[in-house]
Amino acid sequence: MLLYRNIIKPAADRSVALLALLVSLPVTLVVAGLLFFYNAGKPFFFQLRPGLNQRIFRIVKFKTMTDARDENGDLRPDADRLTWVGAWVRKTSVDELPQLWNVLRGDMSLVGPRPLLVEYLEHYDLRQQTRHSVRPGITGWAQVNGRNAISWQQKFEYDAWYVENQSFGLDFKILWLTVLKVLKSDGINSATAATVEKFVGN
Repeated sequence: MLLYRNIIKPAADRSVALLALLVSLPVTLVVAGLLFFYNAGKPFFFQLRPGLNQRIFRIVKFKTMTDARDENGDLRPDADRLTWVGAWVRKTSVDELPQLWNVLRGDMSLVGPRPLLVEYLEHYDLRQQTRHSVRPGITGWAQVNGRNAISWQQKFEYDAWYVENQSFGLDFKILWLTVLKVLKSDGINSATAATVEKFVGN
């Protein structure tokens, strides 16, 4: 498993990411243009996330929500800031395409626990912290087993299980199931919000 995790998988990730970036370039340009128009010139979203061994990196995604604010200067609720373009991009998971650049850079893998907010680090228990012993992924075991429709505890248990069982066969299975999930738009949102609720600890 160490040979696969440390040598084979990173090389395969970069090769596939480069090919995917080239193939998806027309879609990326069209989506970026639409979001540039609907998001006041801001088609991309950048945020710091913890990766392998909790090393902080800058993730890039398509920006699916505007920066609209209320009369007090506070951001409006997520559902109010989600444009029709942003909703479509999220539904089709096209918002994840720019993360192929993170994979090419070595910040991420195609498959692994999703990179979450830096502020969550202080809330993890010992088992949940194991998610940072591998590179985070664009998709993962938790994503094909419920994605945003399951609880945080369930997600972290799936992440820990993946770390313990990582293999070429499992990664291939996750990629295949991800394709099926995307085609069905399954598990995109949580049951109570346009975006998933924040993790505040167990």
